[in-house]
Amino acid sequence: MDLTAPKLIQDLPAANPDIDPITQFEEWFAFAQNANIYLPEAMTLATATSNGFPSARIVLLKQVSQKGFVFFTNYESRKGCELDSNPKAALVLHWATLERQIRIEGPVERITREESEVYFHSRPRGSRIGAWASDQSSTLRDRSHLKERVHYFEQKYAGQEVPLPERWGGFRVLPEKIEFWQGRQSRLHERLVYTKLPSGHWDTELLFP
Repeated sequence: MDLTAPKLIQDLPAANPDIDPITQFEEWFAFAQNANIYLPEAMTLATATSNGFPSARIVLLKQVSQKGFVFFTNYESRKGCELDSNPKAALVLHWATLERQIRIEGPVERITREESEVYFHSRPRGSRIGAWASDQSSTLRDRSHLKERVHYFEQKYAGQEVPLPERWGGFRVLPEKIEFWQGRQSRLHERLVYTKLPSGHWDTELLFP
């Protein structure tokens, strides 16, 4: 079986060390969006327990600013509990057809409830009901039980605004290191790493592929 992916886009420019890394991220992300990649905001989130046991899953990037990178979840889920007990994370966005990936590492904080409120009420009603119905990461005896819970909350909030659950909201990854990876022929890829200094400025360096 041939596992070699077809090269759809080649020879894209490498990251520019003279550009602020958040600005560089926004440029690459916009390019991925314009390339019609399905869910360009999908990213791997890696967390670890307090004793260092790792886990990873895909989440959706919802906000980017100079403050950091925001995603939303149930705070009582596995990732929520791990981030509360060990508030550090790594993110990876990978766009295979562009031969690009971005790696982000740093501490994590909960965003404010007011910020979570704004995003929560922008979601489709079904997704807001789902946030109430799902005890994320807990054992589910069968799908019918989940459907029952969905029906219960649909009835409970019929004809009214669905409120934000106390257990649901956003986390922000505060980047201390951001790596831009651009694929090249013969596996001689380009890797530019930004590291945040205590002064708040960014240092840059190239890495061997």
